[in-house]
Order: sequence, then C-alpha cells, then structure tokens
Amino acid sequence: MSALESLELTVPSDLPSTLPVIPLRRGVLLPGGMFTFSVGRPRSVAAVEQAMAAEGSAQGWVLLAVQREPVATPAPADLLPVAVLARITDGPTKPGHKGPALYVATGVRRAWLRGFPATHPCLEAAFQVEPSTWPDSIEAEATWLAFKESLLSSAESIGGEARVRGLLAAASAAGAQDAARDRVLDLVAGGLEGPQPWTIEILQTADPLVRAEKVIAGIVRVRELKAAREAIEDRLKEDAQKLHKEVLLRRQMEAIKGELGESDDDELDRIKEKLADAGMPEEVQAVVDRELARLERMGRQSPERSVAVDWLERIADMPWSVTSATTTPDGDERVDIDSLEAALDKSHHGLSEVKRQVVEHLSVRMLAGKGRADVLLLVGPPGVGKTSIGQAIADAMGKKLVRVALGGVRDEAELRGHRRTYIGARPGRIVEGVRRAGVNDPVMLLDEIDKLVQGWQGNPSAALLEILDPEQNHHFVDHYLEVPWDLSRTLFIATANDLSAIPGPLRDRMEVLHIEGYSAADKAVIARHHLLTTLAENAGVAPDAVQLTDAAIAAVISGWTREAGVRQLQRALGRIYRAAAVRTLRGELDGPLVIDEDDLAPILGRRKFHQDEHEEQIRPGIATGLAWTPVGGDVLYVEASTLPGKGQLMLTGQLGDVMKESARAALTYVLSHATALGIPEDVVRDKDVHLHVPAGAVPKDGPSAGVTMFTAIASLLSGRNVRPDVAMTGEATLRGRVLPVGGIKSKVLAAHRLGIRTVILPRRNGHDVEDIPAQVRDEMEFVLVDHMDEVLAAALESRPDDGDVVRRGGLSHAPLAK
Repeated sequence: MSALESLELTVPSDLPSTLPVIPLRRGVLLPGGMFTFSVGRPRSVAAVEQAMAAEGSAQGWVLLAVQREPVATPAPADLLPVAVLARITDGPTKPGHKGPALYVATGVRRAWLRGFPATHPCLEAAFQVEPSTWPDSIEAEATWLAFKESLLSSAESIGGEARVRGLLAAASAAGAQDAARDRVLDLVAGGLEGPQPWTIEILQTADPLVRAEKVIAGIVRVRELKAAREAIEDRLKEDAQKLHKEVLLRRQMEAIKGELGESDDDELDRIKEKLADAGMPEEVQAVVDRELARLERMGRQSPERSVAVDWLERIADMPWSVTSATTTPDGDERVDIDSLEAALDKSHHGLSEVKRQVVEHLSVRMLAGKGRADVLLLVGPPGVGKTSIGQAIADAMGKKLVRVALGGVRDEAELRGHRRTYIGARPGRIVEGVRRAGVNDPVMLLDEIDKLVQGWQGNPSAALLEILDPEQNHHFVDHYLEVPWDLSRTLFIATANDLSAIPGPLRDRMEVLHIEGYSAADKAVIARHHLLTTLAENAGVAPDAVQLTDAAIAAVISGWTREAGVRQLQRALGRIYRAAAVRTLRGELDGPLVIDEDDLAPILGRRKFHQDEHEEQIRPGIATGLAWTPVGGDVLYVEASTLPGKGQLMLTGQLGDVMKESARAALTYVLSHATALGIPEDVVRDKDVHLHVPAGAVPKDGPSAGVTMFTAIASLLSGRNVRPDVAMTGEATLRGRVLPVGGIKSKVLAAHRLGIRTVILPRRNGHDVEDIPAQVRDEMEFVLVDHMDEVLAAALESRPDDGDVVRRGGLSHAPLAK
C-alpha cells in the first residue's frame, strides 16, 4: 500500500492541457499508487522523452492509459476512456542504455481523455481532471461506514491494522474530504492486488459509491482467500504430521517385530504357503511366480505392495482344485437321474415339461462331459418358481448355488472385473461368485438376465457371450485376475421375465424353457404342500397352529390374488399366519386357528376379485380377447362404436403400429363381406367407427388381437352380440385367414381365472392345447379355426328373427376341441 503522504499529491496549476500518452499492455495504475513499467515501443519511448524534456512543473507528467486489447501499435480507439494522470519519478540512469527501460510513475488523479490532437511521434491527448464528489446522503455515509468496517475487519489480510487505521485517520484529517475518501478507495484497491479486469473496472468507475461497493467486494474476496489458504495450510500441515507419525509408528513396529522375531516376511511366507496348496495350472503358476519375485523386490513402503499382496491373496483364494463331492477327479458328474427327478418333484409341483428338459440337459452334461450342454434359460412371469428351480437343481446335484443378480447392471466391468491399475479394483461378479462358492464347479444362477442395461461403460450382454459360450468359457480371463479360469465346469442357469428383451446372439446360446404359470388347482397344491410350512416358520408359530380348509385356500386364490405365479398368494397366506401370531401373543387362542372361507375377509380385507368379473355385455361391439405380458396372460376387451362422420376409423387405447394395422384390416374385411354378414353396404357411409382398447395408460401391441378386433367390428355393424362366455386370440389377415400366435398356455390360464370357459384359437395352435394342465383343459372348450367365418360363427349370437343367417352367409361353426 502507498504511503500516507500520497493523499496530499496535487496537480500543478500550470500543467499543459495536452500530455503524452503511454499505453499499458499489462498492469493498471490507480491514483495514489506507484507503478513500474518498461518502455520499448517507439511511441512510448517518444512519450517518455517528451515528458522528461518538458520544463518547469510540467516535467515528467504523462497520461497512463490502459489498452482494450494488447495490440503492438495501439490507436486512440484501442484505449479505454479513463486514464491516470501520473508523474514519472524514477528511470534509468545508466548512459547508453539499450533495450526496454524501466520507469517508476506515481498516479495522481483520474483523467478523462477528450481527444488526440497528435499521434506522432507519440500519442498526445487532451484530458480533463474532474474532482470526485460524494453525495450528501444517508446511503453515501452508510457506504463509507461499511467500507471502513470491512477494511478494519480485514486489516491483517491487507497491510496491518496500524497502517489501515493511519490511512483512515489521514483521510478524516484531510481538508478535501471527498477527494481524500476517493484516494483511500484507490489506495486500498491497488493494495488488494486483485485480478487485472477487476482493477480496470475500478479505474473506469466514476461514481464513488459504486466504486466503494466494488472495493468492499474485493476486500471480502481477499479475506475469504486468506481464510481458505490458511485452512489448506493447516490441512497440509496436519497431513504431514500424520504421515510423519505413521512413518515413526511403522519403524517402531518393525523394531518390535525384530525384537519378537517377526517380520513382513511371515506374511509373504503365509501367502506362498496358500499358493502352494492351491493346485494352480502351470500357466497360472508361472504368472504367480513372476508376481512373487516382483513383490520380494519391492520396498515395504511401496504403494504397489498392497496391490500385489491383494492380487496374490485373491489368486490363492480361488478354488483351483476344489470340486463338488459329486464330481470325480476327472471332472465327470456323478448324479443319479432318478434321485434328481425325485428331488425336482418334491420341491416343485407340476412343471412336468420343464422338469423333463432339465433332466435331459443334465443327462447330456454327464455323458458328453463338462460344458457340452446348453445354458438353461427359464422364462416366465414373476412368482412361478424360476429361482427356486435353480436352487432345486443345485440341491439335487449336490452342488453349491451362486446367485448373481443382473438386474440393472450397466457396466461390463461388473462381469469381467476391473483392471488392477484402478483404485478399489476387484474381480467381476462371475469370478467372485465362484470364489464365494469355494468349488470350481458350482451352479450359477444368472437372475433377471433380461434386465441388463447398456450404458456408456459398455454392454454387459456382450460380455456374457463369452461367459456362456461352451466353446470359449474354458479359457475365460477376468480383467482383475488376468489369468485364465475354466468356466466350463460351472453349470449356468439364467432367468428372465421377457424373452424379447434379451439380445438375439445371447439368446441363441441358451436353451429356453418356458414356465407359463399355474392353474388354480396347481396353486392350491403348492400352497398346501410347499408354502404353509415355510409361512409358519417365518411367523414363528407351529405348522399346526393354523388350519386352512380347502375352501379357504381356493377362496384366497380366486378372490384375493390374480397372477400367473404364487407370490401374491404367499403374501396373502402370510397375513393369515401373522394374524395367528398376534392372537397367540395376546392369549386369544386355546387351540389351532381354523380358517374357513367366511373367516378370510376380517383378516385379508374385502374380496378383490370375483369369478364372474369379466365384462358380460349384451350390446354389440364388445369382444373379449386374450393377451400375453411378461408377467403372465391377461384378458383385454375391445370396444367398438359408431358416430356421425365420413367412414373413417378412429383408434384409441395407446395401440402400437401392429394393432393399428390389424384394426384397419378388420374394418376392410368386414365391409368387403358385408352381405355375407348381414350388414347393409352403406352402413358406414355417413359414420365413423371408433375402436378402443381399455387400460389406455398401458401400451399395447402385437398381432394376436386381430381376431378380437374383427369380431368387435363385425358385431357392431351387424347388430349381433358377442357371446359373453367366449374369449379369443389369433392374428387375422386381410383375406380373413387366422394365423397362429404365441403364449397360448398363459392366455388360456388367464381366461380360466376369470371364469371364461370357451376360447377360440387358431387351428395351427391346436398342439399348444396339450401344454395346458389337464384339469384346466377338461373344464374348457377350445374352438379351433382357420378363417374369420368360423370365428364369427362361434362368437356371434344369432338374431331371434334370422336363426339361419349363419348358414345363409356361408359361415360354418368350427368343431369344439375338449
């Protein structure tokens, strides 16, 4: 900060009206400050020479202006409008000086540049020095007081409390108080050594109040910078002390270990002993020996030592030579097929086709050797037992099950592992699962494989291509271990809800087993023989503490759950056992809690579903269809209506492109066969047809609703009702042919749950009827059709006054399949 005497600097009264101008490319001089600058450009040299050659009191006076941009030869337009009237007080004294000369100038006042009468040999400008005036207002006094408080509170950060108080006292004692305040602001701003743009802004600001606010902000910034710097210094000092303390403690530990006869060599010996017992292949052993030699050469304080030790311990923990009890030393499986079938039958009711394929798969694996069978992919709705089947397979084979949850995994490194160079690196989930199992041939369940997410970190499903390929996975290399591991010993079982969400190349590497769901009878057996005992244990009561009648279980299945699996059923039955636990603790039970159908509502609440809940509409234009979803089959309704218009088709219900095309084809077919259907030819000449599929918030797509849309439109335009006890599915073409669709078992089970007993199916889906449980099949009627004529004959009711219209229209009723 400048001396206090700088407050008394004055401008000579006989100073010329024009002075030479020295443009500054770097640095800013404020009034009251001192500035050292170099002069090397011709114009600047000429300006200094002209100023020093002036006579009398004008000698050494110049205008120091700031350039807008650091150009080599600035023109008047390149200079900011406010300069500093300054006097050169010192310069080079050595004669014959060559190169840029250094000069010292003292700033006196702000000077407004009013014109440039000369630009050669130097810039010469007319200027005007206007006295600064502080307004006589409360705001001005408050601003000055705020400035003084900020200055005093930050005195130690600026120049010391004594100097700051002396400067303020000199300003108060000065005759021209406004000019003194102005000069104090400039002195403080110059002493803050702020960034050049901020200093230029202070110089160019004429309003003293605005300038004071900017200086206050600069003072606060300096104070905060000092506080941050001190905090950083304290933290670094503390870290250095901790490091020093740690070094001393380590040396003391080494000395203590030396006295006790212990050393870090013991840890290394322990790792060597584990590695020697691991039974690693020769290829892996060579890599381990090289890493051990590198570890022995490392210093104890080397940061890479812990990385090398962790890697060696991971390698030693891998079950290189440890196999399951049912695996021979040659790697052959020793599993009794009859025992395997018995174990699967005991743990899971029904699912005969799935069990048969599992037994076939394991038989191939045992005969053809490790890794020769495909990976099993269990696809089905939630709660049908996909995960528990994996556990049952592991138990039946006498092997450990490792569950790897893949839902939401978006990073390829989660499966392949991270490179050792990264902080916190670890093996991938596959290798880590094998390590946790403790054997090199576990059963690994890849749960929710359809929930993998592709992100910017890579595509996890692409990493699974190698992991699940029997031709490649015998030499799988984890990024962390960086040595080959034989995954062909591992039996992989994957689960998924939606097969379409799995990429084609990955799906091609797996044997797909569909688990469509359970009938009501199957659910009753599962509840009685598999769920109740587990629920009693979870509730902390004896298995015989609750006695559920068969009618009660059937009522829970039909009235409180509607699902393909048994997860909701398990929750509902669990509430009954929890109610028994509460009554037992209260002492309200003298014996077992007997639950019949009438006792369910007080525990489970009002009934949620009814057997006849499906829409039994008697008006034309409503048809019942069947749909497949990732969570099981479902029943959907197609509604059709007419309104005044021009024969256009309106579609609502958030339908996909395929369903929209099916609706257009349906309308075309019905209108082209109007005579055969008993429909007037001009029925839609002045009307629009509106087709809607309820549950509009749910996206819908697929071809299987084509038959239902055909039927709804035909019913609407012919005035004939659709039988309320009939549901249908199938793709329909523009010529009226009915094509096969998928998910027949799930769709039929959904219809059965809602009490629908007649289902119209494409004839080419007739073989799918065999997959439906026998009990459901016996209660249902299946109409197998090839053409829409057969569909309409089976689905539409005849009008009372034209009982033979079906025969006259050329339609034939398809035979019923039981």
